[in-house]
Amino acid sequence: MVHHTPSPGTQELLEAVEAGVGTEELVGVEVVVRAALGATVSDLLGADAVVVGTPANIGYMAGAVKHFFDTVYYPCLGEKRRMAYGLYVHGNSDTAGAVRAVEGIAAGMGWRAVQPAVTVLGAPRKADLEAVWNLGAMVAAEVAEGTA
Repeated sequence: MVHHTPSPGTQELLEAVEAGVGTEELVGVEVVVRAALGATVSDLLGADAVVVGTPANIGYMAGAVKHFFDTVYYPCLGEKRRMAYGLYVHGNSDTAGAVRAVEGIAAGMGWRAVQPAVTVLGAPRKADLEAVWNLGAMVAAEVAEGTA
């Protein structure tokens, strides 16, 4: 999991997706959580799948998440084709630009989304937390089944 979590709302989402990824029903899935500014090429090369979490800042992904992609893009470009990924984006008014940017980079890297991005506007509600939990569980299930 690679995330930028600067607010209580994004923290709630991170915890929910982390619980979904780490669900006990999925055997053999090791969960590694990295802040976007600390995630490295080695982290991504060692991953079987990735969940990306970002706030939408001024219509775009967080600068920290952009830095992560700038760091890993070329070193991992040919290494992680068809890797499963999930995306969640939190915003106060609009998430479309952030989703479009991450999906464009993921497509360029050859990743495949396990489901459409989960977007949350405003304070996360119970349904939002369930949606990101499910996102995490679906990404983890890809790894557990060996299809990641």
